[in-house]
Amino acid sequence: MTPETFTLITEIWIAIGIVAFPFLLKQTAPYGRHVSESWGPMISNQIGWMIQEGVAPFFISIWFWTGTIEKTYASYFFYGLYVVHYIYRSYIFPFRTNTKGKKIPLVICGSAVFFNACNTFILGYFLGNVGGNFSDEYFLSPRFILGIIIFITGVFINVKSDNILIALRKPGETGYKIPQGFLFKYISCPNLFGEMIEWFGFALMIGSLAAYSFPIWTIVNLLPRALDHHKWYHQKFADYPKERMAVIPFVL
Repeated sequence: MTPETFTLITEIWIAIGIVAFPFLLKQTAPYGRHVSESWGPMISNQIGWMIQEGVAPFFISIWFWTGTIEKTYASYFFYGLYVVHYIYRSYIFPFRTNTKGKKIPLVICGSAVFFNACNTFILGYFLGNVGGNFSDEYFLSPRFILGIIIFITGVFINVKSDNILIALRKPGETGYKIPQGFLFKYISCPNLFGEMIEWFGFALMIGSLAAYSFPIWTIVNLLPRALDHHKWYHQKFADYPKERMAVIPFVL
């Protein structure tokens, strides 16, 4: 595949996300607190997470390790960040959430597998075949330093917010409560906000269109979900803080 063809594929992938965004804003994803059995067969929420997120480390590994350009410490580093994130999301996070007994529609799991297949192709093929041969000096570049700071900030916000949400539900409990503290003072979904920041930092570190396709799609997927969560909180709890925004402090 020529670099020009790969760039065209990446542009098409980004365009699909931009076109899909307004439709996703109108459709509440039927899983988690919004789960609906009207979407067909259901499977365990934890198994669904393991399947839909667990394919990502394998898919990106195929494209990265079969790539033809020389691997460098920087390309190994970017590949490693992605794999570590998805190993956590696939095999650790689902079993920390106290969601035993909850279900997810199989079609949602399948759509997530499709997304991860496309996303890992774009990132893995770039790192393995097109532009992943960064020099070791790249670790000292302003782009990398700023990107890693933003990435770590996003990870911290995401994990700390998840920990607050997980702690709300004691063993054996299945209901929902109003989260308090940290960025929950300002927004309903700091965990999703953190993930958006995380992948923007990741893209900034790499500095390619292929890398930026990921935070674009992260926003396409997570922003509608955050708005749905925010609306749900207000419908569920009469005393929900009215000053809270949905996902971006003081903005949205």
